[in-house]
Amino acid sequence: MNKIWLLGAAFCMLLAFGSCKPKQSAYKAAYEAAKEKETTAPVEEEVVYDDDEVEEVTPVSKPRPETVSAATRTESITAVAGEDAGRLKRYSVVVGSFKNKTNAYSLKERMIADGYNAVLGENSQGMLRVIVSSFDNKADAIESREAIKAKYAPNFQDAWLLEKAY
Repeated sequence: MNKIWLLGAAFCMLLAFGSCKPKQSAYKAAYEAAKEKETTAPVEEEVVYDDDEVEEVTPVSKPRPETVSAATRTESITAVAGEDAGRLKRYSVVVGSFKNKTNAYSLKERMIADGYNAVLGENSQGMLRVIVSSFDNKADAIESREAIKAKYAPNFQDAWLLEKAY
């Protein structure tokens, strides 16, 4: 009797597992569909111009940063000991703000290695600001901030402008 039960259980397991066949993953199906679309997409023909024809191109420029309104934070800031205070102008681009000196110096060194003339500033609450550029003109500071955001995207998207209080 036990042999019949054992044989029946084995037969049921064989039937259950034998009927399952592997299925394609959704990823593989999507990949193959995209590959098929790629191979059937029409190819654009290359346009060849005569050497005598000159095509005029109108340069496209970005709007000047004066048109962009940018909020600034105004605070009294001084250069950290050992830093050149002359490099802190009226408007500065700040990429990091730290209470921990090790973190501030680490980011400063990273920015120097990337070619920036970074300087550390300290506010009255003891926060260390990592400043990558400083300008007398707000428009130049905005332009620098936008360039840093674009270069380091998605990092430093929270770079901000600091206006030095006198």
